[in-house]
Amino acid sequence: MEGETSIGSTLSLYTLSPPTLPPSSPSPIDSPSSYHTMSQHNLHTIIRQQQKQLAVMQVQIQALITAGAGAERGTEESNTGSHMEVAKPPVFNGEAERVGEFIITCKLYLRMKMRGATVEEQVQWILSYVQEGSVNVWKENILEDLEAGEIEYKSAGEFLVGLKREFEGGDEEVVKIAELRKLEQRERTMEEFV
Repeated sequence: MEGETSIGSTLSLYTLSPPTLPPSSPSPIDSPSSYHTMSQHNLHTIIRQQQKQLAVMQVQIQALITAGAGAERGTEESNTGSHMEVAKPPVFNGEAERVGEFIITCKLYLRMKMRGATVEEQVQWILSYVQEGSVNVWKENILEDLEAGEIEYKSAGEFLVGLKREFEGGDEEVVKIAELRKLEQRERTMEEFV
C-alpha cells in the first residue's frame, strides 16, 4: 500500500507486507485477541517502519514549512533590492542645470539594480543615457578612451564625478573642450600637429 505526499514523493507505508490472518479468524478490528497471534518480531518491524516513515514525513513537513516561509519572504523582498522598481535617469543632453539630477538618479539606480555589475558595465550603462546634441561628442571621446585603455575608472562614482566636473560649467564650454579633444592628431606630437 502506498501514499503520496503533498510534494509529490511516494512513500511506501510498509516495506514488508502486513501480517495475514488465517481466513477463519475475525479481523483485528473486531477481535483484539488476534493481535496476539502476530509475532513480537513482526510488531517490532512494523513499529520501526512506521517510526522511519514518521521521521521522513517530519522532514518533508519541515521542508514545506521552510519553503512556505521563503515564499513569504520573497514577497516581502520583491518590494526591495533588485526586485524594486527604480526610476531610470532621464536622458542627459549636457545641460548644466540637469547634471545634478542625472547623477543622483544614476547613483540610486546603480545602488538598487546594478550592484553586481562591473565598473565597465555601470559606466557604459550611464553613457547610454548621455545623448542628444553636443554631449554626443564628449561621449564619443570617453568611449574611444575606454576602448583604447587610456582611461580606467575604479568605480562608477568616480566616472560620475568626472561627468559632473565636465558639465557643471555649461553646455557651450563642454562642446568646445570636446571638439578640441576630437581633433585628430593621429600619432603625431603636438608640435608636429600644429
